[in-house]
Amino acid sequence: MRLIRTLFRLLCALVALTLTAAMIFIAWHWAPDRPLSELTDRWAQPPSQFADIAGMPLHFRDEGPRDDPAPLVLLHGTSDSLHVWDPWAEALSQTRRVVRFDLPGFGLTGPPPDGDLTMDRYREALTALMDRLRIERAVLVGNSFGGRIAWTSAIHLPDRVAGLILVNSSGFVTEPVEVPAGFALAGLPGVREALRNTLPRFLVRMSLESVYADPARVTDEEVDRFYDITLREGNRDALIGRFRMSPAGADVPRIPDIAAPTLVLWGAEDRLIPPAAARSFAEAIPGAQLAILPDLGHVPQIEDPARSLPPVAAFLDAAFPR
Repeated sequence: MRLIRTLFRLLCALVALTLTAAMIFIAWHWAPDRPLSELTDRWAQPPSQFADIAGMPLHFRDEGPRDDPAPLVLLHGTSDSLHVWDPWAEALSQTRRVVRFDLPGFGLTGPPPDGDLTMDRYREALTALMDRLRIERAVLVGNSFGGRIAWTSAIHLPDRVAGLILVNSSGFVTEPVEVPAGFALAGLPGVREALRNTLPRFLVRMSLESVYADPARVTDEEVDRFYDITLREGNRDALIGRFRMSPAGADVPRIPDIAAPTLVLWGAEDRLIPPAAARSFAEAIPGAQLAILPDLGHVPQIEDPARSLPPVAAFLDAAFPR
């Protein structure tokens, strides 16, 4: 009997210690949602604009010469924002019109009021923005989930897509070598609830480092950006909805129907979507060009712009000369 009482006291002490540790962790990393108005001063400087598009305050930038017959529309990946394209946009906008925007559920755009984060809704937002900017056809440049929006648009809306540049695009079902910690935790029910009001900065850095080939290239400013924009009101819930409403695999059998000129660009050290997917895209899309970039990861456009941009510029000069 004495042994049972001793074990019970030990169990109670362990539970109390665990709860105390959990409370300290939550208090230390407490990070509730922040309204858009608190984020715009740093992350929506000119040339950022907002417009009511597809029922959302869409955050976008439109740069470069307006007479470009083949404007570029840059589409970022899950949990990212238009800022991931800063180095490419700065260079490309010297001679080309470059449009980029925060996808619904992410960045400063935030979630749509009706919670619809299906692929149809993403394509609707894309075409609504193109209509507003009077862009009939565009070269879609998509990274990761943004790549999936790009190539599915080429299938469903071929008249609006002049060309494709797929940068470590999702689509083909592959086995990741490493999944960003934030994505993994967002799929765990108990942890997911806790993350609605907490956000450890070390978790943000870990997630970023996992998509770079060289983690040392992750800057403090990148960590600040992801941290701040993740806190945008509604974004954490939207991440869960995006995974649920836009599952991978749909439309893959139709990839060979894509007729637009295509460049498939990939970081060879991508641990989230391995380069085997790049070869699958290049083999499936008629006439597609393939460029594999050594020593780069899932976001080559920001990890090393100097090495990732030349194949893009060469493709554009050949397929869409100015």
